[in-house]
Amino acid sequence: MTGTTDGTGTTDVTGTTDGNTRYEPVTTSRTTAVARVVTDVLQPRNVLLAGMLGLGLAAAGHWTGLLWGLLGALCAGLIPAGYIEWERKRGTWGDRHVVDRTQRAPIFLVILGSVGTGSLVMLLGGAPVRILAAMLGLWVMTIGLLAVNTVWKISVDSAVASAVVTLLAAVHSPWWLLAYALTIGVCWSRVALSYHSTAQTVAGAALGASTATALLFV
Repeated sequence: MTGTTDGTGTTDVTGTTDGNTRYEPVTTSRTTAVARVVTDVLQPRNVLLAGMLGLGLAAAGHWTGLLWGLLGALCAGLIPAGYIEWERKRGTWGDRHVVDRTQRAPIFLVILGSVGTGSLVMLLGGAPVRILAAMLGLWVMTIGLLAVNTVWKISVDSAVASAVVTLLAAVHSPWWLLAYALTIGVCWSRVALSYHSTAQTVAGAALGASTATALLFV
């Protein structure tokens, strides 16, 4: 991997992504700062918290849906985020991004267990069908992410952003598809920060959308 600096703050670094190597496109310090804000604000934990609350409210049609949405956000986003932070403090990896894909399997297993448990609670508690279907869609998406991750690094942030927008469009209103602008922003930020290649973010977004689209048939 090689790189040069032209004195203007622009770094030209080229490389390939094999699952462990960071792909570094041409960026400026301002671009990096904006990308950092986008990726932090629209990280999976935050997207799932807002998205699942909205899904629960739309699925139930009244305020009690917020409780189911909160459960979904807890199991799909907050518990996995808490696990990542716990491992980070133990020194297992540097930050939440876990750049090395070979270290990501435990995270997916925690997500599968957490989302699976949440789905079971929803089923036994009589949750609205569509919030339960959304949880199952996220569970299936995680299986897909885990499977792909064994051979190739795929963007989880892009997958989550894409899935949540698609789920909101299916449960609430097709107008939510306009929020794909945010998904595109997430994809861009992951590439700009050198965490993923363009192909990895597009693949993640496609996986998230395809698994969430199954909700249309519920």
